[in-house]
Amino acid sequence: MQPTPFRSAALMALITSLVSLPAMAEEPRYNQVALRAEVSSEVAHDRMHVTLYSEAQHNDPAQLAAETTRALNQALQTARQSKDVIVSQGSRNSYPVYDDKGQQISGWREHAELRLESGNFASLSKLTAELMKSLKMSSMHFSVSDPIRKQNEDALLKEAVAAFQARAQLATEALGGSGYKLVSLNLNGGGFQPVMRSSAMKMDMMESAPIPEIEAGTRQVTINADGVIEVQMP
Repeated sequence: MQPTPFRSAALMALITSLVSLPAMAEEPRYNQVALRAEVSSEVAHDRMHVTLYSEAQHNDPAQLAAETTRALNQALQTARQSKDVIVSQGSRNSYPVYDDKGQQISGWREHAELRLESGNFASLSKLTAELMKSLKMSSMHFSVSDPIRKQNEDALLKEAVAAFQARAQLATEALGGSGYKLVSLNLNGGGFQPVMRSSAMKMDMMESAPIPEIEAGTRQVTINADGVIEVQMP
């Protein structure tokens, strides 16, 4: 059966309308400008981290383990007396020591860590100096706590949006526009970058157990506002 002219016309109209749908859905945009605004601030470190360790060598691995345990237990008892210091044990491992020819085991060496963290720098510094009489230092560094980091990032988010709006207005005026529409806006944190190197306690200083002066330094937090505006021309 041959299609009637009415059916053919209706089919052609349907095809034409379907083809034109994407064109109607994607409205063309003109005078779009991509902009970026960046704001940053320096944040003081408020957390101090110290890692101490005990390391010894002995021919008898069992006796070596016992000596290491006693040293750690004594250090833990001392550290727990400082209520504002978080104390935790780090890694502990032992390994064989070979003779000069590298063929036979001549002894065993054990390494055990003690980790300390506090927001009270003076208290942790004093405790570290005391523990250094029997332990050695592996590292010391400073950080920004999560509440302080979030507080600064939230404040910078508002500043980043304001800075982006200011740049959008400048771009609109430079192009001779009467206003602009915001097409998209992405706010990204650049993370914390060190600004000042944190001071480190030297081993030879700590072995004599003085209390060093602490300069924690700061870190820089950055927020980027990347977006696109559409300038409206008069």
